[in-house]
Amino acid sequence: MKNFIIGIDISSKTLDICVKEQQELTHFEIENSQKAIRKFFNKYKNEQVLVSMENTGRYNWNLYEILVKFNFKIYVLNPLHLSKSLGLVRGKDDKTDAYRICLFTEKNKEDLSIWKPTSKVVKKLRILITERNSRVKMKRRLLKQQHDYKLMKDVGLDKELTKLSKQFIAQIEKQKKMIEQKIEAIINEDSELKQQAKLIRSVPGVGKVLSWIMIAKTEGFTKITDPRKMACYSGVVPFEHQSGTSVYRKPRVSMFADKSTKAILHLGAMSAIRLNNDLSVYYKRKVNEGKNKMLVLNNVRNKIIHRIFAVIKNQELYKNPLVLS
Repeated sequence: MKNFIIGIDISSKTLDICVKEQQELTHFEIENSQKAIRKFFNKYKNEQVLVSMENTGRYNWNLYEILVKFNFKIYVLNPLHLSKSLGLVRGKDDKTDAYRICLFTEKNKEDLSIWKPTSKVVKKLRILITERNSRVKMKRRLLKQQHDYKLMKDVGLDKELTKLSKQFIAQIEKQKKMIEQKIEAIINEDSELKQQAKLIRSVPGVGKVLSWIMIAKTEGFTKITDPRKMACYSGVVPFEHQSGTSVYRKPRVSMFADKSTKAILHLGAMSAIRLNNDLSVYYKRKVNEGKNKMLVLNNVRNKIIHRIFAVIKNQELYKNPLVLS
């Protein structure tokens, strides 16, 4: 049985594949289709194979569908992790990228997590959440354009364009509501996800959207099981920046975070501090002590994440200490 390391650079129509056997490197280019992928990997079905690729969203799907049927070790790399690990490089093309993915996997395979297929329910949730986010961005863009239409009064187009924009926004809002109803229906059809959503929403500041995000990102709390990892992923954990005695700055959150999750958490924290709960009491106390408001709000975001994971772990609704007393 031979050992192979296979690095794949993915595009919408083609796959550039670098196959490493001992010290020999071979390059292939195939169509990004299930038929072509199955035909290519059938040659290696009785071998020991490591397959590695970047996470490119929907372009990975054909590979996922086929590779899960083989007994391969599969790694899905964070593109940022890969690019930061390369150091000083010159030039970029698909063939070179496949080569770099292959060598990166060979070097770091002991530290990488093996990919596990996502359940169909979670995959549906992720797609629908992405579609909802797309419509939210469209609406935001159109509302901004409406403000600019006021500048067109002198050419007489402001009223006509504003009317068209409002009609488009109404359609987008209708589609967004339909998507949200579909998300809720999918969660309610799955008893485990339905229970998780119920538990999560008992935490102050957590509404429907944040509960959907947490379930999808953690894959039903199976992929991410540690609240500290989720907090780090969401960009609410401050990190130190210090070297010797001359270089030091206050701890700050990292720019390497899931910004969409962080934005929803921020809205949840803003909602929580306006309600009658322990998070609101904490926020007001720290602000009265002279703490920076954004620093305290970031702590509230962190606390919301830890409370979410706590209710999932304990399988109990969150108990507001202020209500109990």
